[in-house]
Amino acid sequence: MENFTPFLSLAGGLILGISATLMLAGGRIAGISGILGGLIPPTLDFARWRILFILGLIGGAALFPVLGGDISFININPYNFSDDVHYAALIVAGLLVGAGTNIGAGCTSGHGVCGIGRLSVRSLVATMTFMVVAALVVFIIRMVTGS
Repeated sequence: MENFTPFLSLAGGLILGISATLMLAGGRIAGISGILGGLIPPTLDFARWRILFILGLIGGAALFPVLGGDISFININPYNFSDDVHYAALIVAGLLVGAGTNIGAGCTSGHGVCGIGRLSVRSLVATMTFMVVAALVVFIIRMVTGS
């Protein structure tokens, strides 16, 4: 466990939990797929907070290394795929995730953070499904690539 940071992880979890609770108190779910999907087609009444939320996600990620966060452990191409295969895999994965969030009526943040927090059985089943499929995909990819 090279990158175990219990205090930073706890702080991040608390910030995420507080943010999700505040959004829920305002009648909104902090699910990224729902927030992004609500921008298509855009309506000004509902777009402003969604755009700010997405900009906050992007801004937070951009500020992380600027504020001293270490991203050296991130390996963009961990299986050493060629660039063509790597980009094709990313495109296919993105399309599958988009289809899955549509079929599952939400994403890991909506179901996993907000739904389970609301004691939703549907969200618990969805999150368990996400985790099992993720474990299977990692297993299959590692078996295929030998890494």
